[in-house]
Amino acid sequence: MIGLKEKRIPLPSCSCKDILVFWIMTTKLNFSAPEVSQALDRLAGAIIEVRGSTQNLMFVGVADGGIGVAHRLAEKIEESLGRKIPLGIVDVSFHRDDIGSNPIPKAVVPTNLPPEVEGSSCILVDDVIFSGRTIRAALNELFDQGRPACVELAVLVDRGHRSLPFSADYVGIELETTLEQNVEVSVGSAHAHDDHVTITPL
Repeated sequence: MIGLKEKRIPLPSCSCKDILVFWIMTTKLNFSAPEVSQALDRLAGAIIEVRGSTQNLMFVGVADGGIGVAHRLAEKIEESLGRKIPLGIVDVSFHRDDIGSNPIPKAVVPTNLPPEVEGSSCILVDDVIFSGRTIRAALNELFDQGRPACVELAVLVDRGHRSLPFSADYVGIELETTLEQNVEVSVGSAHAHDDHVTITPL
C-alpha cells in the first residue's frame, strides 16, 4: 500500500518552525528512475518549505551513497531559490564502529567541506538510513571539521530497524523491510535513466 503521509515533529533549537517530514510508506520491491526522481522532488520541496529563507544553508553528502542524492537535491533547490547552495562531502571511514572487522577500503572519497560549514544550517544527506551507525559516524566526522549551528538529516530511503536513536527530518521513501533483505540504491549526481531503489533477499 502506498500513501503520502505528513508528520510534524518538535523543532530543534536552531529552527523557528516545525519540521515537515514527507514520505511514501510501501512494501514495493523496485523503484524506477522516474519514481526516484519524484521522491527527490518531494524531498527538495519539503526542505524548501522549511529552509527556503535560510541564508546559511548548505548540503553535505555522506560518501559514497549520499553524494549523488546531495548533488541532486542541491541542484533542485538552487534552481528553485535562485542562489548557490554550498555542497560538501564527509567520509565516515575512520569513524565506523566496525572498523576492526571491516577494514577501510583503499579507494575512498575523502572529506571535502567548504568553509561555509562553520555556523551553517547543514542538511546532512544519505541515500539510506538503516541502523543509524553511518549517521553517527558522519556527524563525528562533520564536527571534527567544523561546527555547524544546526544539522538536519535528509535521506532518500528509510528502511527502519534502527540500532541508534536517529531519525531523519526529511524522508523520500519509507520502506517496510526485514533484516533478511538488502536495499540497493543507485542515484547519480546528474539525472540518470539507471537510478533505482531495489530490495532483494540477502
